[in-house]
Amino acid sequence: MTAAASTSRNRRGRPGYDRQQVLEAAVRIFNQQGYDATSVSDIAASLGFAKSALYHHFESKASILELALDDALSGLESALDSAVRDNGSASAQLRQFVHSAVGVLTARLPQVMLLLRVRGNSEVELAALQRRRAFDQRVAMIVAAAQEEGMLRKEIDASVATRLIFGMINSLVEWYRPDGPVDAAELADDVLLATFDGLQTHP
Repeated sequence: MTAAASTSRNRRGRPGYDRQQVLEAAVRIFNQQGYDATSVSDIAASLGFAKSALYHHFESKASILELALDDALSGLESALDSAVRDNGSASAQLRQFVHSAVGVLTARLPQVMLLLRVRGNSEVELAALQRRRAFDQRVAMIVAAAQEEGMLRKEIDASVATRLIFGMINSLVEWYRPDGPVDAAELADDVLLATFDGLQTHP
């Protein structure tokens, strides 16, 4: 995280406006119309204050993006760290991570959605993509180890299996809604079951 973003994180917001509300509004608009197409004026207007007031909360549009992407990545990294720390086998680590990753997505849906739409058009986005690639590689190593343990089929390349697992998890951003009928805890259980046990019934 840059020094500017760190300073912005610790700065007190303008009285009458909650810093978190500004962040949430910005992320919502980024997801609706794209980061590049969103201006500071758009964010300020959505909250009903002048553009200058937004700078009492954040130093720039880029610092908002950086904070939101860090929130998503930190959540996923923490879920993976916990899975590795809590379990001895790669198979158990992978199962816990998949379950926890769904929890991160449902709890931080807008931030994760934004992360998945990053294309590397700025330094902040490039840094997030590099961090995400490193994270993906860590998961792929666990997948490969789980294959060696016999949990997963070896004829599927570990990197491909990792992409398929992430594909199932990431697809949730397209339809899951926190206020919808699907319970987040039950969804994590369902994804875990479908990922490793499949949808076909067993005799």
